[in-house]
Amino acid sequence: MQVKLKYGTEGIILNYSETSNFQGVLYPEAVAPLVDPSTELKVTLEHPIASVALTELAKERDNAVIVISDITRPVPNKLLLPGILERLHAAGMTVEQITILVATGIHRPNEGEELVELVGQEIAEKYRIINHFSKNEEDMILVGEIGDGVPAYVNKKYVQADLKILTGFIEPHMWAGFSGGRKSILPGISSAETLKYMHGPEMVAHPKTVYGVLDGNPFHEAGLEIMSKAGADFIVNVTLDTEKQVTGIFSGDPVKAHLQGVEFLSQHCMKVLDRPLDFVVTTNAGAPLDCNLYQSSKGLSGVSGATKEGGVILMATACPEGFGSDEYREVFDYATSPQAFIDKIMNKEFFVLDQWCAQETYQVRLKNEIWLHTDGIESETLSQFHFYPVKDLESAIEQLLERFGQDAHWAIVPDGPMLILRVS
Repeated sequence: MQVKLKYGTEGIILNYSETSNFQGVLYPEAVAPLVDPSTELKVTLEHPIASVALTELAKERDNAVIVISDITRPVPNKLLLPGILERLHAAGMTVEQITILVATGIHRPNEGEELVELVGQEIAEKYRIINHFSKNEEDMILVGEIGDGVPAYVNKKYVQADLKILTGFIEPHMWAGFSGGRKSILPGISSAETLKYMHGPEMVAHPKTVYGVLDGNPFHEAGLEIMSKAGADFIVNVTLDTEKQVTGIFSGDPVKAHLQGVEFLSQHCMKVLDRPLDFVVTTNAGAPLDCNLYQSSKGLSGVSGATKEGGVILMATACPEGFGSDEYREVFDYATSPQAFIDKIMNKEFFVLDQWCAQETYQVRLKNEIWLHTDGIESETLSQFHFYPVKDLESAIEQLLERFGQDAHWAIVPDGPMLILRVS
């Protein structure tokens, strides 16, 4: 049998043999992509969810900020932005009154050719586009407190805008339950200081900060709280299929439109198994999400819940940027062992920006071995940090079948975190 795994931009062809308890190649449930997404976008902007039309909302507003996701997210900005901008201009706004803000979170800025790739040549040349820099204190403004008295600092240009529009896409998220909506603000355009709380060790370790859960999820609740304080007038969120084609557009009220998108996606992105897997072959959904090891924690977390204690996660993730940031690479120097790392982080023996994804990774590692196939990080480095490097995926599957037996329960998840695995 043969299957194509999402890996970088090209993918990997994997040959495998079905065994007696092979659970299959598991995909999100197929949803037909929109035949004419541009027309559907216009309809949703004119007849949004629990909101007046965007053109009506924009009338007599002095200026607008449109928040977009950065290059690590496959949001179809070249579809969304022209439709949104057209509505703003129809309401009387000029180019000079509109700012596009790239929600980088703590990621690097998107500039030059990368920015053109993000929004298209015409928009890149015509409109004011700025990147969010979470460490620039002068760019932030205090909007209040969240959680247990944590100061909430958000990008000043956004907070002071007369009309605030959030864009993004809704997918399963390992802490927020689902991305989209409020996540454009927290972490998208919040300060590094505020993110220390949002990505703090207690938050990451909380039992409700998991894929597919909103009720009782403190990450989700903090996002709603900061959105309420910073303000948000309108969202345009999309859902995508495994080929990154648009399957739904949800525009309107920032809370209600997002929840409607989540309800739609929930019908298609969850798979319940009757027993845990001995091992699973997965990915980090290919480019752009498998750009580095930092992002790859998402694919690991997405299948760990359905993998037995002592089981193995075999992941293919390209990681052309290696670990990600220099800070993220430094985090791993604390990982003398997976348990020692978790103990140190929970005891607050150190704090390094980006440590949260390492915490998520080692929480998985305590339960499951992590076998990694990647072209972006040397095998010796992977071994040093308690991963098992894999050069050949097919040989690795043979090894795992020898270890767990030919009657092992196992599965292949070609799209990684686009599918949430659970055990009934």
